[in-house]
Amino acid sequence: MHFEKAKKYIYKNARPLDIARWKFLFEDGCKEDVLSALEMYQNRDGGFGNALEPDCWNPASAPVQTWVATEIFRELHIEDGKHPIVQGILCYLNSDKDFDGKVWANSIPTNNDYPHAPWWRYTSGQEQSYNPTACLAGFIVKYADRDSSIYTLGCKLAKESYKYFKDNYPLDSMHTVSCFTRLYEYLTEANVNELIDMTEFRDILSQQIKEIITYDKSKWAIEYVCKPSLFISSKEDEFYKENKEIADYECKFIIKTQREDGTWAITWSWSEYQEEWAIAKNWWKCDLIIKNLKYINQVDAN
Repeated sequence: MHFEKAKKYIYKNARPLDIARWKFLFEDGCKEDVLSALEMYQNRDGGFGNALEPDCWNPASAPVQTWVATEIFRELHIEDGKHPIVQGILCYLNSDKDFDGKVWANSIPTNNDYPHAPWWRYTSGQEQSYNPTACLAGFIVKYADRDSSIYTLGCKLAKESYKYFKDNYPLDSMHTVSCFTRLYEYLTEANVNELIDMTEFRDILSQQIKEIITYDKSKWAIEYVCKPSLFISSKEDEFYKENKEIADYECKFIIKTQREDGTWAITWSWSEYQEEWAIAKNWWKCDLIIKNLKYINQVDAN
């Protein structure tokens, strides 16, 4: 593992947000610096946009962009539901913006006005998706005041999300499965076992994760496939032990496939907006450096 090469690449190429994340995670940096950088992506309505998700450059608030913010917030291990960023997110989610009463939109119409990856292009009549609704419902249940209307909504959506998962198991979208994994984690952390049958939820998730991981390792370096790190971040995680062999292998894979400049290959691309994609690809390389080093630190097979 070439830590110094990865560090050099981050300092030369990363956004201020990702430099702050790097410092926090690997150099005893300050989490307040990460939060200050994250706030730059938050809009007045409390939601997030402004290419926080590098594949979509829409400045407007969107559910998926807001979900990215919740993931960074989680990375910092902040439990304070009164934090201004959390309160802003809850305000946005309580506004009915980009919400049809059952799910938040996976993509929004104004995406089409800005550079974006093909999968974020909006088309009318899109199929409902629980990506990112399942995650956002869990975030609400964990962080919202239990006497608030948004908490009531979060509980309702958590139950509906689980019913969808149970009724449509097995799912074929790895990102939707990861949203349900996160929902399970949020509900566990919030200690709200009365909402749904958590034992049943865990059992179904356990089988779903095993089914959706790509076990053909020859594809890992060249295709956009499902690896254990999408669901597992440390040896203490709920699903690590039952996926130990493949999870440990991913550590070896990461070490083996690091490039000379300290980065890893990006296995997806945009079909349009090639100038913007060149920038976004660089941002993704920095994000992947951070995620891979985090994974190695927490799930080291040695």
